[in-house]
Amino acid sequence: MKKLLSVAGAALLTALAAVFALGQPAHAATGFSVSNGRLYDAGGVEFVMRGVNHAHTWYPQQTRSFADIKALGANTVRVVLSSGDRWTKNSAADVANVISLCKANRLICVLEVHDTTGYGEDGAATTLAKATDYWLSIADVLKGQEKYVIVNIGNEPFGNQGYSAWTTDTSNAIKRLRAAGLTHTIMVDAPNWGQDWSFTMRDNAGTVFAADPQRNTVFSIHMYGVFDTAAEISDYLGRFRTAGLPIVVGEFGFNHSDGNPDEDAIMAYSQANGIGYLGWSWSGNGGGVEYLDMTTAFNPAQLTSWGQRIFNGTNGIAATSREASVYAGGTPTASPTTSPTTSPSPTSSPSPTPPPTTTPPPSGGCTATYTVANSWQGGFQGEVRVTAGAAAITGWTVRWTYANGQSVTQAWNASVSNSGSAYTARNVDYNGRLGAGASTSFGFIGTWQGTNSTPAVTCTPA
Repeated sequence: MKKLLSVAGAALLTALAAVFALGQPAHAATGFSVSNGRLYDAGGVEFVMRGVNHAHTWYPQQTRSFADIKALGANTVRVVLSSGDRWTKNSAADVANVISLCKANRLICVLEVHDTTGYGEDGAATTLAKATDYWLSIADVLKGQEKYVIVNIGNEPFGNQGYSAWTTDTSNAIKRLRAAGLTHTIMVDAPNWGQDWSFTMRDNAGTVFAADPQRNTVFSIHMYGVFDTAAEISDYLGRFRTAGLPIVVGEFGFNHSDGNPDEDAIMAYSQANGIGYLGWSWSGNGGGVEYLDMTTAFNPAQLTSWGQRIFNGTNGIAATSREASVYAGGTPTASPTTSPTTSPSPTSSPSPTPPPTTTPPPSGGCTATYTVANSWQGGFQGEVRVTAGAAAITGWTVRWTYANGQSVTQAWNASVSNSGSAYTARNVDYNGRLGAGASTSFGFIGTWQGTNSTPAVTCTPA
């Protein structure tokens, strides 16, 4: 993840009949496998990814995150690693520990090299060939883990320049991994910062799939501002389904600097069509996209509005995730715990924002805390956290009045209405019931001019 994207015109979908002429093998029992455009685990059961991305390479001390992600219902975690070409290299021993953490918590590990992000446009990025060198250097810790590990060769391997090389470079990387004896399911990301606006991956997926002698490759699209309508989402994913090629949404968010992705449509279409999704990201974002954190400071008890949406919302992880059958009958073992780290994120820190305001409720009521999560000239992102008091509540209503002409233009995880400067937010169906002391949150995008003061808020329980 991370980059402002360009949007270009569509390309025609090329013929994929060669894929079927070559045939696709039935799923095997040694590890994950692909058959007829579907992913199967080592038990022969269809597996649909439901999980999140975790920035392990920048926050290596946050090992507790694996248990926390599992506890919220995920069946998969996509783990950010570095080949050492851009960030500090994750050693073979560290990767072995990551795999053990996934297994201890009954998660499937999707391991990805992040150093390739935006190659051709970002001068600091490295090639898929270098990422392949890294995988081969740690092959010993990958072999034997085919039931639990999927190898995602390189994150967003081309930016908006030079991406015509994607088909050849991706095919060559797959062939090298297979020649070295790696039999894992391989995942490959799209170019154009992962969003494939040029349809390079879409139109050449059949060629890449055929380049894998094991026919065990899955394609990953990242959905941010390019995918801001349900029609675009269903068209892109639907073409892979029609072609019999396996596709997952390897990254997506509820908002982005390049536009507003339709996360509801992404999750609904994926659920209806058996397509996996992995949201970005657990915690630790920087560089102006801090709003994509699902948790505050890696604390699972402090889910953001995005975290609430993806885990507990309609078509969310908690309701739709199914554990891999290889873990059937097992009990997760405790993973190591660490204190939250204050390590800096790999990108810049957020700008100062106004302090939150909290109105204390009577016993059995609820509090509402208003925070400006991000701000830019003329616009801002707000978040309101609702916390039940000494007794459980079955619903809530939050009210506030702007004093300086601000307005709300869109909202999520709440039904928001207004009468002039007075705003009312009510819970939606999935976040109204809160146990004593439990919290939820909702977010919104607003406009401001001159002054963006923080209003006082009230909360009334149902």
